[in-house]
Amino acid sequence: MSTKIDATRITSLIVSSFAEDFLADVKLDVAIVGAGPAGLTAARLVASQGYKVAVFERNLHVGGGIWGGGMLFPRLVVQEEAKALLEEVGISLKACGEGYYVADSVETVSKSAAAAIDAGAHMWVGMTVEDVMIDDQQRVCGVVLNWGAVQKAQLHVDPLAVQARVVIDATGHDCDVLRTIERKIPGARLDTPTGGVVGERPMNAALAEAQIAELTREVYPGVIAAGMAVNAATGAPRMGPIFGGMFLSGQRAAQIAAQMLSP
Repeated sequence: MSTKIDATRITSLIVSSFAEDFLADVKLDVAIVGAGPAGLTAARLVASQGYKVAVFERNLHVGGGIWGGGMLFPRLVVQEEAKALLEEVGISLKACGEGYYVADSVETVSKSAAAAIDAGAHMWVGMTVEDVMIDDQQRVCGVVLNWGAVQKAQLHVDPLAVQARVVIDATGHDCDVLRTIERKIPGARLDTPTGGVVGERPMNAALAEAQIAELTREVYPGVIAAGMAVNAATGAPRMGPIFGGMFLSGQRAAQIAAQMLSP
């Protein structure tokens, strides 16, 4: 006997399911902005410790720059130091000698996202973080959300707010969360060489890969910078299509977040 299809029932199921799940995420332990390699890794590792984690991605897909690999060749390279982070979520790696490993972009995104969801992290796509919430001490205590389509259409639509004990800026080159703080909080100083967003330097893959996990830190009270966002914030160079450092940065961000959340 076939299922009787009722279009209005389908609508009801979608809206009610969305509302139930979204309302469950109004108060979070960790809000991660950006679902690239650093954001997905941080989400998986923090959620696996039992914390309530949600990732907000402005695009309708997760994965950040992984999809494009190098110049639209859907492959990425990681080094020995990051190998275990990919293998533990089941990503196949081709050893190429000299400590280099090649992974398929589609497999990497799919398995990284699935592993984060399986760990308990929630993924919200098409949502832009357009602002942050602050408390009386000027500490960031949440994020302000709107639909990405609303932002692109430049419509005047008021946003909604989500509370979070820790926010991770994993927005990549744009460094959106920290730039918002710099722009909107009078006198705000970031933990960067200039006290603000420096902007990333030209490519130096060796230096960038050596520095990125070390540079990952709480850059403003309540906000951790990870992935290319930390490079942009601190003035580190970009590294191109070697992705190991971004996974390692996500791992470091998860460690810092757990320390901030622990009693």
